[in-house]
Amino acid sequence: MMPGEPSTSRVVRDVLVPRSLLSWPEAFGGTEVQDCLRGDLVIEEDMSLRLKVSASGVYPRGLVMPKLCEPHVHLDKCHTISRIGATGGSLQDAIAAQSEDKGNWSAEDIRTRAGRGLRELAASGCGAVRSHVDWPHEESAKSPPTAWSVLRELAQEVAPEVALQLSPLLGVNDYAVPGVADAMGKLLGGTDHALGCFVYDQPDRKEGIMAAFRTADRYGLALDFHVDEGLEKGLDGLALIAEAAIETGFKGPILCGHACSLMNLTGDALARRIERVAKAGITVVALPSTNFYLQGRNGGTPDRLGITRVHELLAGGVDVIIGTDNVQDAFCPLNRHDPRLSLSLAALGVHLDPLYGLHLPMITTRAEAALGRTPRRIDDTPPDDLLIYQATSTADFLCSTASPEPLFAAIESRNP
Repeated sequence: MMPGEPSTSRVVRDVLVPRSLLSWPEAFGGTEVQDCLRGDLVIEEDMSLRLKVSASGVYPRGLVMPKLCEPHVHLDKCHTISRIGATGGSLQDAIAAQSEDKGNWSAEDIRTRAGRGLRELAASGCGAVRSHVDWPHEESAKSPPTAWSVLRELAQEVAPEVALQLSPLLGVNDYAVPGVADAMGKLLGGTDHALGCFVYDQPDRKEGIMAAFRTADRYGLALDFHVDEGLEKGLDGLALIAEAAIETGFKGPILCGHACSLMNLTGDALARRIERVAKAGITVVALPSTNFYLQGRNGGTPDRLGITRVHELLAGGVDVIIGTDNVQDAFCPLNRHDPRLSLSLAALGVHLDPLYGLHLPMITTRAEAALGRTPRRIDDTPPDDLLIYQATSTADFLCSTASPEPLFAAIESRNP
């Protein structure tokens, strides 16, 4: 027994705890080591946690984390590249290739592939996931596709270990079709799923965006937009969404994925756009894997970065999180269902420098808040919902492919 420990406490020896994932790091104990606190993690009888300074070895035993959060994937599409093959590489090529593959989307096929994706996410340590679901268009949008039913069943099967939210992916123009927006509201009302759509250059995008906001407000839903997924000039979906949010006074979560076209703006124009996004309370999810692959193609080595302006958004007061997006499909032929990899790609691509503990909220607490969930921080989360990763630093954590283990499995001593 360690001196001063209650007889009923349990101990996990010599671990790191990221300071950014604590509500009260100054009161948690331990020794400060770069972006973490280090020491023996004491689990009290009341399940509260504290770190006790210990005689540490050269390397800590592991890194304690809350469960990760994946805010943007496509489980209905994943793991199809083996039968699709070459796609051409552009966004429109990917849409066409994936559309052709939908002839293979039986309920069994979707369950097999999406189930594999969910197992991969769980193995990486994810406790919350939002998946988009491709949807029929125009009048057909009033009837859910097979993938919706399959993914709802999977959501029930993986709960409560993984909370799977779904978001229908319609064209924003579909919401301008009479009756579609209300049909979607009735389908989603009373759930934690999100009302979603794809905003690009559709002629009636403003009307569709306003219809989405009115529907979300009426049925108490979160909003999730794929927006401005390209580097073409003149894309204004993010601006229209921000203005709609401000005009309507919408109070629910608004998540905007991609926003690649912010790369076209600089100086005052960029600052004004970001100011409106911040005022609207929008969270932007950067999606490095798919956007690096599809955007900036010029027939040779790309010379434009196909991702949103992460640093500028953060500096302007906009929450930015990181998502995985597509995994081994027509939109991204490689990739892995693992938020650690997604944050690593973002760090390399947009120069998120060490210390990486500063950026971990992008795949944990801030990502959960963007999904309308209560963020799980280490010192206010039940210990049986925490994980320990075999990592000697936050950089080592992001490089790892090993699955974590439950914190309780790492307890070395239970005092009599």
